[in-house]
Amino acid sequence: MTDTNTTSTEAVVTLPRLNEPAPNFNAKTTHGQRSLSDYRGKWLILFSHPADFTPVCTTEFMAFAKHYDDFQAKNCELLGLSIDSTFSHIAWMKSIEDKFGVRIQFPIIDDLSMKVANAYGMIQPGASDTSAVRSTFFIDPDGILRAMVYYPMSNGRSIPEFLRLLTALQTSDEHGIATPEGWQAGDKVIIPPPQTIEEANERADQGYDYTDWYFSKKSL
Repeated sequence: MTDTNTTSTEAVVTLPRLNEPAPNFNAKTTHGQRSLSDYRGKWLILFSHPADFTPVCTTEFMAFAKHYDDFQAKNCELLGLSIDSTFSHIAWMKSIEDKFGVRIQFPIIDDLSMKVANAYGMIQPGASDTSAVRSTFFIDPDGILRAMVYYPMSNGRSIPEFLRLLTALQTSDEHGIATPEGWQAGDKVIIPPPQTIEEANERADQGYDYTDWYFSKKSL
């Protein structure tokens, strides 16, 4: 007879969910203690990397640093994380500045306990049991998780894409619109589809760049 109640030994990764409060944290960083509440009123991009002193992570951190002022101009803070100590983070930051001439201006979380990594689903057993994959979380000024992106450990992220996505999220919030594939600031935006048959019948005459009742664009 087969036992249908056999318990699986595979680890279960709990992921945060979009449009819900981001998991809270209070963690030691290279800039002192940081908690999620410290970032109220600002956007926050929280991102993890597998380890300090690794080449792909070094390229990503330099790219974040080079775009730091662009994120700041959009009321957005950056916060890195890996399962390394503060001393390791500091040594790595100093190495990047010494060897590449790039200063890392933003804090990096010391997450040796893996509390923050586990709360955000950064540990993926299929990739590693002890290192965080390349995960990125966009948290809005109200502490709500608005977007999350996961990359494999072998491939670096595109920081300009994150800046583009941040701009798109802020534009959607401000104007109540959506943005099409590859949208850049200044491009036309998508008008939300009509919700009633009456609105659908009126859409063609509302002055938009009209293709069909459900697909219309406009310039901001």
